[in-house]
Amino acid sequence: MTQTIGAVAILVPTYDEGLRFFVGVLGFTLVEDTPLGPAKRWVTVEPPGGGGTRLLLAEAATDRQRQAIGDQAGGRVFLFLHTDDFRRDHGRYLEAGVVFLEEPRVESYGTVAVFRDPFGNRWDLIEPAGPH
Repeated sequence: MTQTIGAVAILVPTYDEGLRFFVGVLGFTLVEDTPLGPAKRWVTVEPPGGGGTRLLLAEAATDRQRQAIGDQAGGRVFLFLHTDDFRRDHGRYLEAGVVFLEEPRVESYGTVAVFRDPFGNRWDLIEPAGPH
């Protein structure tokens, strides 16, 4: 049996705000943007190089969803973005205004630093140790 996680939903204030950050700032690729009605879209993005789990940008539609934006993991790191070149991406993200919550550090599993997206979610940017 083969299974994969095709997408993870991430709450955003609006689809366009999500696209501005993930595509415009992080450099993700827009995979799909399909209208599903007057106020709903199926919007997926993936990191450069693709081949992994996509993000489904989910526009918050209720008060409960709006309150959960940026806190889907209860304050913990929510998503882990692997890179083949930490210094390149860390530098590019800093130049683009991404807020890092710590200085880069080297751990047994790789080079890592936590950043926050503009919605409040915490991410690890990681260059894994050893072969990728």
